[in-house]
Amino acid sequence: MSSTPLKGRKAIVTGSNSGIGLGIAEALAGAGADVVLNSFTDRPEDHALAADMATRFGVDVRYIKADMSKASECHALIESAGGCDILVNNAGIQYVAKIEEFPADKWDAIIAINMSSAFHCSAAALPGMYAKGWGRVVNIASAHGLTASPFKSAYVAAKHGVVGLTKVTALEAAGQGITCNAICPGYVLTPIIEKQIPDQMKTHNMDRETVIKQVMLARQPSGEFATTEQVGGIAAFLCSSAADQITGTTISVDGGWTAL
Repeated sequence: MSSTPLKGRKAIVTGSNSGIGLGIAEALAGAGADVVLNSFTDRPEDHALAADMATRFGVDVRYIKADMSKASECHALIESAGGCDILVNNAGIQYVAKIEEFPADKWDAIIAINMSSAFHCSAAALPGMYAKGWGRVVNIASAHGLTASPFKSAYVAAKHGVVGLTKVTALEAAGQGITCNAICPGYVLTPIIEKQIPDQMKTHNMDRETVIKQVMLARQPSGEFATTEQVGGIAAFLCSSAADQITGTTISVDGGWTAL
């Protein structure tokens, strides 16, 4: 088997200048794909990130700014990239509050970025995939696309929507060389999560290991974070020929959370 099975393929990964998105982008680049990184910022360090990845993996890597809360910019991202063979809809934000206290603008932003952007980017990318007779759409949902937690109404609703969109995309594209699946991570150790640990230690008066296992990972039976590399590996697998007949489903990377 080739060490670069995705050579000659182009991948767009939304929300990919850090965390899970960056881990997926690196896994796809490692498999030989050319990669388009994306976020809503347009800083020198964003472009430097792309240049560094290109050097490390020997593939073409570009950074394209696009605000995933805007349908027009979702379409512009795909157009600016010249289409893609692989689309990873990863962009997402979070906000926590009781339903009756949830700000309407936060609800709208989460639905737009976490769910609607997956629709808009897919709508823009699919025609090119149909024309080539090959494509992969990988949607990053969440354990919260399969279950729920209190105070996360917008996030849970959006991620459930992403799972539903995944199934519809798979059915519409079936038999045309295109698959669509959703990865449902539990808690993944990202820079955002890492920054929360000291505050949680202080709040609960616990050491690092105890607060991780007893508070942060209380619903993750393995007692361990998933890693961005693991999620990236699953995404790369879904883009491989081994996954040709895997479509319309979810893959949980949650340490047993959704088995409870």
